[in-house]
Amino acid sequence: MSSLLLMLAVITAGLYAGFLLTFLAVVMPGLALLPDERFVAAMRRFNEKVPGPGFLLVFLGVVALPAAALVSDLGGPGEREWMLVLAALVCAVVSHLITVIGNVPLNNALAGAEGGDDAAARAAFEPRWNTLHRVRTVLSTASFVLLAAVVL
Repeated sequence: MSSLLLMLAVITAGLYAGFLLTFLAVVMPGLALLPDERFVAAMRRFNEKVPGPGFLLVFLGVVALPAAALVSDLGGPGEREWMLVLAALVCAVVSHLITVIGNVPLNNALAGAEGGDDAAARAAFEPRWNTLHRVRTVLSTASFVLLAAVVL
C-alpha cells in the first residue's frame, strides 16, 4: 500500500476521531448544562458551521484515503495490513452512515423546529443525537487505531 496514502489516512482519521471525541467529552456535556433555548440555539449554530469545506475534506478523506490505499496496493501489503485497513474502512463507512442516516436528520429537524417549543425540540433531539454520536465516535476512534496499527 502506498505509505503516503496510509499516512494521510491515519492523519485524517485522527483529526476526525479527535473532533468527534471533543464533542463527546467537552462540547455536549457543556451544552447539557444550558437551558433549553440556549442549548437549541447553540446546536443550530454548530449545525450551520460544521459542514464547512475543511470539515468536508476531512469527512470525505476518512473514507476515501483508506479506500485509495486498498485500491493502490502499492508495495504488496501483507494480509494483516490489508485486513486492518479494510476493518478501518468499514468502521469509517458505518460511522458515516450513522451520521447521514441518524445525526443529520436530527440536525435538520432541530433547524426546522425554529420558533417552536425549545423544550420539546431538545427532548426530541438530545438523547437520540448523543446516543448516535457515541457510537460514531467509538467507530471513528477504532478506525484511527486500526490505521495507526498498520503504520507502526
